[in-house]
Amino acid sequence: MSLMSVAEVAEYLGVQEIRVERLERESLLVSKDKDADGRPLFDREDVERYKVFAERIGGI
Repeated sequence: MSLMSVAEVAEYLGVQEIRVERLERESLLVSKDKDADGRPLFDREDVERYKVFAERIGGI
């Protein structure tokens, strides 16, 4: 499992970091761990699956 930070996910999805944090709060992206600052870390495969799903339903 490869973990991605909020910044990495935001860059990959092409959105702002605040949007990634909101997706996590709404359980649309589930974090697997927390970093030293308490910010969520996401599994790369989950993020990739979310991006495919979001594109199918009309965007992120």
